Amino acid sequence: MDAEGTATLTTVHPWAWWGWAIGLGIAVSGTTNPLLLALIATAMVVVVMLRRSDAPWARSVRAYLLLALFVIVMRVFFRIVFGGGTGDTVLFTLPSIPLPDWAAGIQLGGAVTAEALASTLYEAFRLAVMLLCVGAANALANPRQALRSVPAALYEASTAVVIALSLTPQLIESIARVRRARRLRGDSTTSLRALGTIALPVLADAIDRSLALAAGMESRGFARTRGLPVKGTLPVMLVSASLATMGVFLLLSTSYWQLASVLLIVGVLGCGLGLRAAGGRLRVTRYRPQPWRGTDTLVALSGALAAALVLGLGWLDPDSLGPAALALLDPQALFPSTDPLVWPTVTAPMLLVVALALAPLPLTRRRRVATVESTRNDTRVRLLRPGAVPAPRAEPTWR
Repeated sequence: MDAEGTATLTTVHPWAWWGWAIGLGIAVSGTTNPLLLALIATAMVVVVMLRRSDAPWARSVRAYLLLALFVIVMRVFFRIVFGGGTGDTVLFTLPSIPLPDWAAGIQLGGAVTAEALASTLYEAFRLAVMLLCVGAANALANPRQALRSVPAALYEASTAVVIALSLTPQLIESIARVRRARRLRGDSTTSLRALGTIALPVLADAIDRSLALAAGMESRGFARTRGLPVKGTLPVMLVSASLATMGVFLLLSTSYWQLASVLLIVGVLGCGLGLRAAGGRLRVTRYRPQPWRGTDTLVALSGALAAALVLGLGWLDPDSLGPAALALLDPQALFPSTDPLVWPTVTAPMLLVVALALAPLPLTRRRRVATVESTRNDTRVRLLRPGAVPAPRAEPTWR
């Protein structure tokens, strides 16, 4: 329970939420099926709405939804403006503008076909859902708690990453606070002219909060390090990271999955050992680090299983499957054809991916919180369900 008595959630490790979101992002990158993408996006929004806390960063999912919609609209707009591509189904035709010879390959206007528009819409939808995965992790994970669980050798880098990822939620909170202050002063204009009056207070508020946080952390000796790192760990970590990167590249772009798996495993193990050795002599102060529980493992594992399921379906060869297996699995359903246009379908493994996206709902739950009611002579604590509004307290009568 925080100082204001607002509703909170059952403690889930922030890196578990990030593991769940990253796994779903990998799963989304392996398909262009709009039905599957829509189901995954809906599942993520449901999880965020039912499992987010009352913290300021939890309200950033709306901004990511608007950003995803903006990405889709802009991709479709540029496809229409710079030529509708190839296809037989012409929807409409725009006036074509001739370009000079040095702009060969670029077309302005012309016929807009349904095939090219569907292909662009599928790709834009995939990118939008990947952005939504980042927004879901930002809305669910506590950035301050994430800082308490990073390796000592990566503390400076992780601090910069967490601050960068929490920039958007903090700006959204500052915008809401500035707009609320303007409404209290009687200024409720929402035109473009009000943008200049909002931008400067938002930037000033964000800078003031950053400076106050930095001063408070420095005055309390937050994460002060002592000792020297172990020599020779930097080359080991660079080589291991290179091997892991090469393994991921071979795994996603070639058929040498045996060599790719070996390189990936060796690279990950080398990075882990290098981080452990580099942070062995660093003494980093920690305040109440959050433990990793079995529920956190299940939440992160649900995202990893969703990614493995989609990637595994993509690696299947349709020619090697029998009629029954092909009807059940159908790897081609991950990438529905746009030329010619076919209606996308959803198979049983895809529904399992959606179920894995919804897995945090039964694994976590809201907890009851306490609100404090103070009177002149006593203090009473009442338990409220999340979302419940406490009854107004009668003012004390003085005699």
